[in-house]
Amino acid sequence: MNVAYHLNQLGIDSHLISRVGEDSSGVELIEFLEELHLPVNRVQVDEQHHTSVVQASIDPQTQEVSYEIVAPVAWDFISWQPEYIPLLDEAAAFVFGSLSARNLVTRETLYKMLDYGTYHVFDVNLRAPHYEPSVIDALMRKAHLVKLNSSELLLIASWYNKSCGKEEEAVDMLFNRFNMQEMVITKGSIGATYYTANYRYDYPAYPTIVADTIGSGDSFLAAFLAMKLSDQSVESTLDYAVAMGAFITAKPGACPPYSKFDFNRYLWKKKLNIG
Repeated sequence: MNVAYHLNQLGIDSHLISRVGEDSSGVELIEFLEELHLPVNRVQVDEQHHTSVVQASIDPQTQEVSYEIVAPVAWDFISWQPEYIPLLDEAAAFVFGSLSARNLVTRETLYKMLDYGTYHVFDVNLRAPHYEPSVIDALMRKAHLVKLNSSELLLIASWYNKSCGKEEEAVDMLFNRFNMQEMVITKGSIGATYYTANYRYDYPAYPTIVADTIGSGDSFLAAFLAMKLSDQSVESTLDYAVAMGAFITAKPGACPPYSKFDFNRYLWKKKLNIG
């Protein structure tokens, strides 16, 4: 949802496939999506399971966020609908995360979705205990672009080769094992690195005053895709993405109100070192 929101804010038409409960939280969430101008016609309503609840805690020293993700909830039971096929095939990108595969029902739906479309973007979110190495492996095999952080990279690499203790070794091993075309590693205050099988590009972060880091990775991915889908250079794409991550980190919440003009003005000021 966060990625779809930020894509919409950047002028990219985005659609969300999910599921909420038939409860007051579900009603509020649908209304929230409508306020964000995100289409809700593919958000299913579950009569048996409650709308998702996530408790986020922020370490006051490191600003790292930990999550308590309640299970099972409505989005664990997203059902397959044949009407999704045209949307998936026509989309420039299909973004999915590992959390959605924690339950068999939604996992099977996701596997069917991955039979369609031409560009699959896997946003890895390893939140213990909500993942299994075998499922992550299956999703990696369907991905064209994989986005993850440094810790997730080394953990996944260790499942196959415990001697992979460095980033370059882990990246090479995963490219050799899977058929992905691209990988993006987010590194917080350090920045981000973009890889293909034969290419690496490092880009530094923009300095910012942290309000909270919730949703910063989602905003980074949205900005990355907005630039990539318009055929911008790797340098311009990473610059836009890390700037967006800093812009959202300086604001409270994952989906703060802003316009594309607001963000472009922020980026312009940062480049001129006037704000």
